[in-house]
Amino acid sequence: MQHYFTNNDNLPDDLRSFAYYFSGHTLRFTSNSGTFSHGHVDPLSHLLINTMPPVQGRLLDLGCGWGAMGISLCKAHNLYTTLADVNPRALHCAELNCRQNDVNCTIIQSDCFDQISGTFDTIVLNPPIHAGKEVMWRMFGGAFEHLNPSGKFYIVVLEKHGAKSVMRKLSEIFGSCEMLYKKKGEYVLCCQR
Repeated sequence: MQHYFTNNDNLPDDLRSFAYYFSGHTLRFTSNSGTFSHGHVDPLSHLLINTMPPVQGRLLDLGCGWGAMGISLCKAHNLYTTLADVNPRALHCAELNCRQNDVNCTIIQSDCFDQISGTFDTIVLNPPIHAGKEVMWRMFGGAFEHLNPSGKFYIVVLEKHGAKSVMRKLSEIFGSCEMLYKKKGEYVLCCQR
């Protein structure tokens, strides 16, 4: 089975453009077949960035896909933003979306943190649940290692996708895990370095 966190050059292109409103800005996004949340901003990504307080400094959108969260936050808060994903097809759309929304982001193809250097004030993640816990745990550990002192890691997860085990793992890595939002099985979590 083909997943959005893999690359398939044989997929036919199916570019879809749409508008998204965030924090006083109307953004234009384009996604393609073989990418996560094709044709719309995923409801959990929307929930995450709308639950977060305003942020500043250096932002990493880990597993960014075509860039919905990172570009939206960059546009709203004028952040130094890095977009990272394993899927080149998604990153091609992320480049296009940066141009469409007049934001300057660093774009990196990386499996988890393999190609990411430096540290960040904020890391956001809508995790690739279907990639499995081993991948997610690598992302969590890497987030801890790549945060500045007092930096924050924001994540969204569903109860049915193991929110409780995610909270346990994050507490193990960070020492604590704050629940910012919980409703109808949807959790927004924050961990601080």
